[in-house]
Amino acid sequence: MAQHTRATRAAADQFGVLSRRQLSLLGVDRRAIARHVQAGRWRTHGSQTVAVHTAGLSVEAQWHRAVWEVGERIAVLDGVSALAAAGLRGLDDTFVHVSVPHTATVDPIDGVVIHKVIRRVSGEQTGWPVARTTPAVAAIRAAHWAVSDRQAALFLVMPVQQRLTTGARLLETAKIVRGRTRRAFIPRVCADIAGGAQALGELDFALLCRQAGLPEPERQVVRAGPEGRIYLDVRWPCGLVVEIDGAGHQFGLAPTDDNLRQNAVTLGGDLVLRFDLLALRVFPDQVVAQVRQGLARAGGL
Repeated sequence: MAQHTRATRAAADQFGVLSRRQLSLLGVDRRAIARHVQAGRWRTHGSQTVAVHTAGLSVEAQWHRAVWEVGERIAVLDGVSALAAAGLRGLDDTFVHVSVPHTATVDPIDGVVIHKVIRRVSGEQTGWPVARTTPAVAAIRAAHWAVSDRQAALFLVMPVQQRLTTGARLLETAKIVRGRTRRAFIPRVCADIAGGAQALGELDFALLCRQAGLPEPERQVVRAGPEGRIYLDVRWPCGLVVEIDGAGHQFGLAPTDDNLRQNAVTLGGDLVLRFDLLALRVFPDQVVAQVRQGLARAGGL
């Protein structure tokens, strides 16, 4: 029973699971493990993972299992799973994602998605609560592995919103963590999140209008407001205004200022549409459709 007590105490910090290597270091060999399993005290979950209980594994325990079963010398939690281990809330995935070097030969593991990466980058790994990549690296890789641009943008935005990393760190990480997909899209979104120049968003919007065959608007139009001059991002002579919000519009008093400015413009007789930069990246068709509808309503088509 001394073995059982030592193992139970050691597993308490790992959500009730231990690897066979860890058990060996505690003096628990294969035969002892087999006796505990046969007695109904423990349960194995693969070739390397032993639970010191017989209940199902928690999400956190599954993270450890994934790394051990793939190979703890080569595998680390990565992508959305690493973000969850870092504390990200609001993302659910039925699989555990790990990364291994592209030269590794690994067998499939039930419930685990194994991603091969060309190279590890300096400082990308941390060890708590399980071997995993840092939030910035995990977010960039998750975006490359996402099933759509919309999902990729979500994986980039949420870690910054929940303060696991910063937009500036994402932007720097995107330069060194290179995936096989979205090589142009991801840096653009990272620049948007980091608070890229507002003028860039306006230029992108003007290009979107040209590609859709819409009249190109005037940029940085000055209007008189109750508190002085108001600078509008884009405006058509018919009175349709489009405001493009970068990352800086999300903090401090910026939302309040934006609301007051929009109200003043609306009360002055213009029709105002508001988009953020991510909408231009992820939902361009919907942006164009709403602008077209706005131009028609304002008499600009």
